[in-house]
Parts: sequence; C-alpha cells; structure tokens
Amino acid sequence: MTRPPRVGHPRHESGPNKIPQITLFFWITKIVATTLGETGGDLLSQTLKVGYAVSSMIFIGLFMISLVTQVRADSLHPGLYWTAILTTSMAGTTISDFMNRTAGLGYTRGALVLVTILLLVFMVWRYSGHSFDVTRIVTFKGEMLYWTAILVSNTLGTSLGDFLSDSSGLGYAGGAILIWSLLLLIASARYHRRVPNTLLFWMAFVLTRPMGATLGDFFTKPTVKGGLGYGTAGSSMILLAVLVVLIVEARRRQVKQRRKPLSHSAQHDAR
Repeated sequence: MTRPPRVGHPRHESGPNKIPQITLFFWITKIVATTLGETGGDLLSQTLKVGYAVSSMIFIGLFMISLVTQVRADSLHPGLYWTAILTTSMAGTTISDFMNRTAGLGYTRGALVLVTILLLVFMVWRYSGHSFDVTRIVTFKGEMLYWTAILVSNTLGTSLGDFLSDSSGLGYAGGAILIWSLLLLIASARYHRRVPNTLLFWMAFVLTRPMGATLGDFFTKPTVKGGLGYGTAGSSMILLAVLVVLIVEARRRQVKQRRKPLSHSAQHDAR
C-alpha cells in the first residue's frame, strides 16, 4: 500500500528560481541600482534632512514590502527583483551612515561589525542545508538567507567605501582605483575553476556597492569639484529612468528567451 502524498505548501519546500542569470547585464543593472540607492538614500536623509535613523526605518519598511512581494511571486519578475535590490541599497546607505556617524562607530569599526554579521549569515546559510548556489535559490528559507545577505552586503559596501575614501588614507581616487582593480581580479578569477563562483559573486556584490557610491558622488558633486552637478534629486531621477529602461530590457529578454523553446517545438511539430 502506497503512502498518500504529503500535504503542504510546496512553495516552502521547493519552488521556481527567481534570481536573474549572473551576466554582464546583471552587473550593469546592479551598479545602476546601487548608485541610485546612494543618491536616493542621501536625498532623503541629507538633502531633505529626514535624518539617518528615520530614513533607515522608512527604507527598511520599503524593503520588507518589496521582499514579501518578491517571495510571494511565482516566477522571476525583473521589476520585483530589482526593486528589492534598490530598497536594500537605499536602506544599506542610511543604516551604514547611522552606524558610523550617528552611533559613532566610525568607518573602520562599522565595516568590521558588518563583515562579522555577513560571515555569521553565511555560517547559518552553510549549516542550514540550503543551496549556496546563488543561481538556484528555490526554497523559502533559501530566499530569506539570500536577501538577508544582500541587505548586509549592501550595507557593508557603503561602510567599506567610506572607510577606503576617508579612513584608509587612499582618498576618493585611490579608493576607486583599488575597487576597480579588485573587480578586475575577480572577473579574471572567474575563469579559474579552483575559485568558487559563489565566493566571487559575493565579493563582487560587496565591491560594486562602493563603486556605486563613487559614481553617485560624480553625479551629485558640483562641476567645480569635478562632478556633473545634478545634485541628489536630479541624479536620482536620471538613475531611476536608466534603471527602468534596464528593467524593461530585462523583461524583453526574458520573454524572448521563453518564446525560443515554443518556436523550436512548433518547428518540430511542423516536420
């Protein structure tokens, strides 16, 4: 006699993968989203003088809303995914500034605290039994771990960028050169099989955050200081428009990719 099938919500056991493919297009979109996170976070907390603490609570609330929507989705929706990334970047900007400036941790201790938290998240993830492969996040708990790591990574990236530019002695230019150099090394290491792709992904994810901060400064700083002079409001509007275009393009590519198997199947049936 066979046992009846287990009754339960399949979404919490195994579901569809809702993470985009890790391609050059992914990283371009990520840099735009995190740059917008920098300018948007500064717009609310500094330009509008809402403050780091209140801004952090607002952005964490927006992240929770976007996270619930992303987790409840039954498939990959680029708009939902990148909205969640954007809100983690905005929250990460203000949380980091609150820790380092308002709470008085400073950039060095703030970065060390966040590195420790991120390692703890990875430790819990490692011993949870869920896949570490960021291209195969198909369980509810796996998604929770993934998005927790994303939020901490974006917050760490902000602190790391501030540390490199202000506390390390490298300055903005030196910090930017170091970040770009490390990213080039990570890109080249991708072709060596001995280096796990998951490790490279998280290293790149953290480092592209301070890169976004550098680009954000370039957009917002006045022209006399070498920037474009758009300010936090103008820069945020421009970057939001670019992000929307990239999301629309991602959706177009997704639809095109889904139609390929159907067209091949139709050709086969016609034969």
